[in-house]
Amino acid sequence: MLEELGLAESAAAPSGMSAKTSAPAPSRSANRYRFARLGDRFIAFALDVAVLSGLFAIADAWVLMRWSAFDAAELQLTAAALVTVIALNAAILFLYGWLLEAACGATLGKVLVGIRVVRTRQCGALAACAIRNLVRIVDGLALYLVGTAVAACSDVRQRIGDIFAHTAVIEEGFGVAARAGAVVLWVAILAGAGYAVPRICSSSNSVHPRYLSQVVIRIGRTENAAYFRVAGFSFDFHS
Repeated sequence: MLEELGLAESAAAPSGMSAKTSAPAPSRSANRYRFARLGDRFIAFALDVAVLSGLFAIADAWVLMRWSAFDAAELQLTAAALVTVIALNAAILFLYGWLLEAACGATLGKVLVGIRVVRTRQCGALAACAIRNLVRIVDGLALYLVGTAVAACSDVRQRIGDIFAHTAVIEEGFGVAARAGAVVLWVAILAGAGYAVPRICSSSNSVHPRYLSQVVIRIGRTENAAYFRVAGFSFDFHS
């Protein structure tokens, strides 16, 4: 893997082998690549979480306003709304990482920090990045402690998703235009969410879902307390 990344020289061909069958020398110098530090990857992840939160907020507001019910001072969340929210958030999370890493090698957060994803074997970018982002389900366990621990113990700082996808994260000097574009897009998504969510919530377009219409969560307020009720559990917050 180190040879394929240009981090180590290719081994010399054994005696008796022709030059045509020996491994080609890396096209870039060994000092061109450096594995991304875990701190930089965490910052990139935090930046991505921020922009994803904006996308989640827009999608969730639309779903909850459409398939939830409002009764006086109580918000009633149906099973249809919750299932749709979970499915949409999972799809947005996967597509964001998969498509951007496959097309550009980096998400917005990675571009801003200066790191990118590279493949360590000859395989398709779409397949490798799909596997990398699907296995994020395992890496993200215990608030991403699983992925962090595996990457910290790896010589090439690979989390489980990187190991299965044959990818690694390296430092990359993106140009000024790329970083400026990432900043503009990052700010535009958050500003767009701040603009769109209140307007979505102010419109009344609630419909009764055909399936999974039972109310599973109730959030409301009485004269002197607020409450949160799910299934048979109730949490009251007295003012």
